[in-house]
Amino acid sequence: MFDFEYQLKVLPDKPGVYLMKNSLGEIIYVGKAKVLKNRVRQYFQSSKNHSEKVKAMVKNIAEFEYIVTDSEMEALILECNLIKKYRPRYNILLKDDKHYPFIKVTTNEDFPRVFVTRMLAKDGAKYFGPYTDTSAVYETIELLKKIFPVRNCKKSIKEDGEKTRPCLNYHIGLCNAPCGGYISKKDYGKIVSDIVDLLSGRDKNILKSLKEEMELASENLEFEKAAALRDKLLAVEKITEKQKIITGNFEDEDFINIYSDEKDSCVQVFFLRGGKITGREHFIIENTVDADKKEVVSTFIKEFYGGTAYIPKTIYVPVIEDQDLLQEWLGMKRGSKVTIKMPQKGEKKDTINLVEKNAKMTLEHFKLKLIQEKEIYKTSLKEISDILNLEDIPHRIEAYDISNIQGVDSVGTMVVFEEGRAKNSDYRRFKINTVKGANDYDSMREILTRRFQHGMEEIKGIQERQLDLSSGKFCIFPDLILMDGGRGQVNIALDVLKSFNISIPVCGMVKDDKHNTRGLIYNNEELPLSKNSNVMRLVTRIQDEVHRFAITYHRSLRNKRVLHSILEDIPGIGEKRRKELLKKFGSIDSIKKATFDELIDTPSIDKKAAQSIIDYFKSQD
Repeated sequence: MFDFEYQLKVLPDKPGVYLMKNSLGEIIYVGKAKVLKNRVRQYFQSSKNHSEKVKAMVKNIAEFEYIVTDSEMEALILECNLIKKYRPRYNILLKDDKHYPFIKVTTNEDFPRVFVTRMLAKDGAKYFGPYTDTSAVYETIELLKKIFPVRNCKKSIKEDGEKTRPCLNYHIGLCNAPCGGYISKKDYGKIVSDIVDLLSGRDKNILKSLKEEMELASENLEFEKAAALRDKLLAVEKITEKQKIITGNFEDEDFINIYSDEKDSCVQVFFLRGGKITGREHFIIENTVDADKKEVVSTFIKEFYGGTAYIPKTIYVPVIEDQDLLQEWLGMKRGSKVTIKMPQKGEKKDTINLVEKNAKMTLEHFKLKLIQEKEIYKTSLKEISDILNLEDIPHRIEAYDISNIQGVDSVGTMVVFEEGRAKNSDYRRFKINTVKGANDYDSMREILTRRFQHGMEEIKGIQERQLDLSSGKFCIFPDLILMDGGRGQVNIALDVLKSFNISIPVCGMVKDDKHNTRGLIYNNEELPLSKNSNVMRLVTRIQDEVHRFAITYHRSLRNKRVLHSILEDIPGIGEKRRKELLKKFGSIDSIKKATFDELIDTPSIDKKAAQSIIDYFKSQD
């Protein structure tokens, strides 16, 4: 259970990106912050100044997470990448990166130019950006032109080419006129090298020179000149702010680092694609107290890349063992060379440190969250026990749901919560076998009967073989059953339990007209729950989870059926007709047994199509 009050208290005073999630775990909003603590807290304070959009979003926030960065610029660029990846509902969806400005230095030319572009190409030139502050980009371009007299014309100029008369820019000091042969390629190259250094963040000498000029102008009482130099200095500092979130290369790279406490570890991976961090993952590895850091990293690489579909060209880690062997193995899987590097300095080292910083915070918050959740879940389960007047606290809760579209691909699902936390390993799925059409009651009766029949059989077998109950899949019974429905579903469950002579409390989770959970049905009485109570949050989470699991299973079966339906082979039966047939008859077998009159009574099926269906199945006999 996500504790907003506590999580808001532990937000860091650092820049970063925050991700708001709904009860299904979907990212509904991504934002950036100069100070995470201040920005995120604003959403959960007084709503009188909030827009309607923000109010609607806040109502749907079930939890949030964040990524710490070293600067607001990093946070902004990362925000753009994550928005494009997740396309959150409440974000204003930004345009593609090609609409952001880059600074291009045409180092593929004898006498390079410097200008703004919105398109990237692998043409041998150097690109810097993208930048989100467009005005600063153009301001910097103008500054570069004033500090460095490089050309901005589109002429094709070669050192040994034909010379031409210089343009006005030469006469006003904005260009050294390589077109007229007034500067050599070597000397011009030194100017370009300074520009590249400036844009790459290697700006100490330039900043020093500007500061000295500014101070000298001030001492000489040339205040206008000093002010102009001050503005230039600020522009240089602004455009050269180092960005680890965006790099100037086009490589695909992964950065991996680990943070360990006295007991457990967190491995964090940042994924760079085309030079941009497009996502991250973290993995909590428990009981690593005696493990060497090199061992943990190497084991993680083997397990993670052994199951992943994509391996990047370069992987950066803090330490590694069996480096050559792992590189060879990864290269075989990728089909080309893979390099594992341990950066010692520079931008790559800074990024590795940033990954470790996030791993440390993730692990610390994971531990704190477990402690907080344990107390909240304990309180919630005690509240449920008191509300239902149960003899014991329901340590294990099972919830059930049915999903279908007018009876097609009917499925049932069971989710399990132990001590208030989802236990995914005990989730179960049931494909409805005996019920035709949309009959949720009979479908629920079927899956409950199958669930407890399997359980009784397993218990008998385990007792006969003197095994532990943990060896079975259905033999551990719940302390409480929650049905995703009202009295009807509850009565079905009670009938099934009675048939097996099993006594387990059963209650239904009921929703209001707006599809929001409002309370529980128990012993034919509706028990309202306080909207902001811990027990309401837990019940809502269980209800959302069983619904999500059912919908996911139903969708997978439906997609599989649609993709591989035998109806695709019948002449004259397109996608629309296939859907109508399955909607009416529910299965291929029922369509096969249908009469001519039954077929033509189906929407979109005419006499010709009906005859085609009959002829096709006859030919298959």
